[in-house]
Amino acid sequence: MYEPNMETSSNNLLNEKRRGNWVRLRTLVVLRWIAIAGQLVAITVAQRLYDLDLDQGLCFMAVGIAAIANLIAIFVYPENKRLSQQEVTIMLLFDTLQLSALLYLTGGLHNPFALLILIPVTISATALRVAPTVLIGVVTIACATFVMWFHIPLSTQQGVLIEMPDIFVSGFWVAIVIGVVFLGSYARRVAFEINSMSEALLAAQGALAREQTITDLAGVVAATAHELGTPLATIKLASSELMEELSDKPELYEDAELIRDQANRCRDILRSMGRAGKDDLLVRQAPLSAVLLEAAEPHMERGKTVLFSPEPHTTGAGASPTIWRRPEIIHGLRNLVQNAVDFARSTVWVDAIWTDKTITIRIVDDGRGFSQQVIGRIGDPFISNRTPATDSVTGTDYQGMGLGLFIAKTLLERSGAELSFANARESYSAQPDPGNRCGAIVEVTWQVASLCPSPQIQGRGLGENQKIPT
Repeated sequence: MYEPNMETSSNNLLNEKRRGNWVRLRTLVVLRWIAIAGQLVAITVAQRLYDLDLDQGLCFMAVGIAAIANLIAIFVYPENKRLSQQEVTIMLLFDTLQLSALLYLTGGLHNPFALLILIPVTISATALRVAPTVLIGVVTIACATFVMWFHIPLSTQQGVLIEMPDIFVSGFWVAIVIGVVFLGSYARRVAFEINSMSEALLAAQGALAREQTITDLAGVVAATAHELGTPLATIKLASSELMEELSDKPELYEDAELIRDQANRCRDILRSMGRAGKDDLLVRQAPLSAVLLEAAEPHMERGKTVLFSPEPHTTGAGASPTIWRRPEIIHGLRNLVQNAVDFARSTVWVDAIWTDKTITIRIVDDGRGFSQQVIGRIGDPFISNRTPATDSVTGTDYQGMGLGLFIAKTLLERSGAELSFANARESYSAQPDPGNRCGAIVEVTWQVASLCPSPQIQGRGLGENQKIPT
């Protein structure tokens, strides 16, 4: 069912293109004000408390340039402006150079605050694409190298020189270089995964909303048939009697009046449903076998055989249980069946297993199974992509189901299910055995209490259909 490829270049490119306009100007302005305040405090404390001999005029000028840049940004641009990639890059490069100028005036890498030069590249890795991040990283390393060799030494008012041994300065420079590479890569990876998860959750919510719309529409249709069944049958009966007897029996006037009344009733029902559809309570619950059939139905005519085994496989089980017919359950199971059909050679098995405490749905195919390289990560969004080469048996190309399985897992877990993924064979097989259960296995297990209506609810009438909230 899965090939071992990791994040695809197409998904990466798509996320890269979406990284524009992530950062608000206000965010960088606030961060820069905090940096300016910290720089002013550090300069003041170094002079007053530690009696360091600093070029106060040049230091305050470097800090003042950052303050002026902030004021220009505040007065020129609106407060809610979101910066483009180029604008964020320029601001972060400015911050790197401004901090490097301060380090040049205050001892270079002998100043422990040199570690703060890592901040702009970390922000860049979080919010920008690869090229700007690499540019800022290279500039950061170049600035750190420059201030390591060229700087105004730190000294006290009494002329005592404050310097670290060369081996410590060299080690500090190496640590900064490693920090640029490691923190940049780490921050970028975390930001990418957070963005992928956000997009996948949005897709899951969209899928659930579409399934809910379909369910509501089914309720409207069912309610239409249910509500109009009796009056239409009455109209048919009355019209039949009129056709036979009206010519010689004027007393059938009452039937004609009845036809009019029932026609009016049909009109009223259609009018009320046009304003707000009714949620047919009958479709809220359904036998487990019916729900499985509904979930698999869109994929049963795709050239693969889908076999159902709804009968109990364990002792103590009775007839097929009645479960809540929820959109998330139907859509989640449908995605799992779709994935099985996509990668099966010829057959997919959908087994229903239930006891007094649990209900389990097992979906098995006769494909090659899950690759061991990804089986532990199944359910994460965008984790794999099927090799674009044509499948030798089916003659078709398939894209990976990373997002589809994520949506299925998210929606089913939302309904209280627990999912597990395994292979029918001990290891991934490049030579599957068509027609036998040799491929991937997906098990979905619910507690009966979370999936089935209580006996009291099942035993009483459903009552009048309710309007669908609008």
